[in-house]
Amino acid sequence: MPFEMVDAVLAETGAVQRRVRDLPSRVVVYLVLAGCLFAELGYGQVWARLVAGLDGLDLACPGEAGLTKARARVGPAPLRALFDLLRGQAATCAGFGRWRGLLVCAVDGTIMSVADTAANLTVFSKQRGGPTGGSSYPMLRLVAVVACGTRTIIGAVFGPATTGETTYARQLLPSLRAGMLILADRNFAAGYLLAEITDRGAHLLVRAKTGAGGPKLPVLARHGDGSYRSAFGGRPVRVVEAEITITTTAGTATGVYRLITTLLDHHHYPADALVRLYHERWEIETAYLELKSSILGGRVLRARTPAGIDQEVYALLATYQILRTAMTDATNTTPHLDPDRASFTTALHAARDQLIQAAGVIAETVIDLAGTIGRRVLNNLLPDRRLRLNARTVKRAISKYNARGPNIDRRTYKATLTLTILTGPPSKTGPEP
Repeated sequence: MPFEMVDAVLAETGAVQRRVRDLPSRVVVYLVLAGCLFAELGYGQVWARLVAGLDGLDLACPGEAGLTKARARVGPAPLRALFDLLRGQAATCAGFGRWRGLLVCAVDGTIMSVADTAANLTVFSKQRGGPTGGSSYPMLRLVAVVACGTRTIIGAVFGPATTGETTYARQLLPSLRAGMLILADRNFAAGYLLAEITDRGAHLLVRAKTGAGGPKLPVLARHGDGSYRSAFGGRPVRVVEAEITITTTAGTATGVYRLITTLLDHHHYPADALVRLYHERWEIETAYLELKSSILGGRVLRARTPAGIDQEVYALLATYQILRTAMTDATNTTPHLDPDRASFTTALHAARDQLIQAAGVIAETVIDLAGTIGRRVLNNLLPDRRLRLNARTVKRAISKYNARGPNIDRRTYKATLTLTILTGPPSKTGPEP
């Protein structure tokens, strides 16, 4: 992230320092970003790593209070502007991330914990109820649109968890455009949302409930691929109902699924291909895993004020986007190399090393598309994807006793999949595919 980009967002948001300081605003922005690389450390220790490779220079030695005041002075606006500059689909070679001419994306939400302070509780609230009595920390809801091929973030919004996913999703509509196919789970199967997405020129492939609580989808016409034409949200749609069977050495699981799509051409977008494509929705779950587990290590966001939370989350999104872009640039240097094979953990630790060593601060005159981070990614590629099955179980419950028991199977099994497109009414709702 070049100095010029940071200086531009500081000028745009009016956050440039007004007098000479030990901690200029540009330095504070890099400090907040570095804090995302070292989420387990306080900002005093983050500062020590930020300047570790700058021996021989006359550097400031700010205390924790000085760092806190500096972050508050800069505020969240520059980090939000920085993320707005960085967000978007990373360019890929060989058409990765596209399906039949469409950019495949996914929308979904996740929950994050924020520091339990009086200031944060004025905006964020704790969840109540449940088998363990609710959350111990105030909760934040993040909803994003992610490009499935590269897991780069196209748009993101966040706020109190008391606001639902579909409400936040409407704020993401300006990020959508023609040529996109949005994959979504059952929480997003709302007629008004489908209509608003199509008004932006994008297409939708969303799972819907099949029971009595599901949407009413009259059969207007049957197609040769087993799908049928219907109407939803005042828009014409196609509906695909399929039975999916997954077989492993541990047994067989079968579920019935209903998908609604605005892709009306059953010749170009056949039903069985749509069902198989829908599995790509899980790429956004992996993106959230990288944000919350790989970067944060499952920790609570550390800012103690709502403005600090805004600053920290935008810095987290910007840091994630930088790493994902670097990974995609690296895989682009090798023909036909799927970005799925790039290791996020490898990129994260390479970035940490670069920061501590103060390496690559000034760009070279010869452009190196892969760079140090990219070369390390290319030297530690993941194996090719294969079909596997792992049960969704509670792995880290609020109470340690809830996760214990002799009947919890945490093994991963190789799997085979059988797909049957149904032409009659569905009989039950299966687990999430």
